[in-house]
Amino acid sequence: MQSSLYVALSSQMAFQKRIETIANNVANASTPGFRREEIKFEQMLSNSANEQVAFASTGDTFIKREAGQTIHTGNPLDVAVQGDAWLGLQTPAGTVYTRDGRMQMTPEGELQSVAGYPVLDVGGAPLRINPNAGPVKIASDGMITQNGLQLGAIGLFTIAPDASLSRYDNSGVIPDKGAAPALDFNRVGVIQGHIEGSNVNPMWEMSQLIMASRSYDSVSNSINQSEDSLQEAIKALAPAS
Repeated sequence: MQSSLYVALSSQMAFQKRIETIANNVANASTPGFRREEIKFEQMLSNSANEQVAFASTGDTFIKREAGQTIHTGNPLDVAVQGDAWLGLQTPAGTVYTRDGRMQMTPEGELQSVAGYPVLDVGGAPLRINPNAGPVKIASDGMITQNGLQLGAIGLFTIAPDASLSRYDNSGVIPDKGAAPALDFNRVGVIQGHIEGSNVNPMWEMSQLIMASRSYDSVSNSINQSEDSLQEAIKALAPAS
């Protein structure tokens, strides 16, 4: 089979993956704390033919860490993380980190994420407050107080810039390197009564989706033309019956 057909097929697979990634970003444009994904493509060389042939890889996805917009909610159990830090959640997969600061309180006073995962303090223990002790105040360093009594602090964690992130649910991430407790509260903190929105720019993503879709269609047409050319060549070379 022609090498050009293999190259076109590899490009089609790459564009398909890009379309799926962009579509997922657009679908989560309004998901609090969501971090959009991008794909890095690399060239692969094959020596199986008489000459080197370059193929497009299917691409490696990675999560972009830029912060989203801070949105005021007025809910005292909502917090927006400021700076390069993450909240910690206790999940079946271990500790997961998120920028989705929407918390809820169980009847027993445990603070959980909207998905029901316990929110952790800096020591990695689930946070609890008194459901009958009045309004909750959360300071910029995450310290929680009720009626002037300190009940604990929301854990803020930093993830190494070179750590690879894998997604857990929509807004959670699991790094391939251990996260460390944040210590410099001049650089990181939380704002009570706010949440952080997604870092997806819907208009930009839609423009990228249109471009990727057009490229996919163009490659599909190229494949069809290549197949037609190959069939014509087979017919021309086939001995007459």
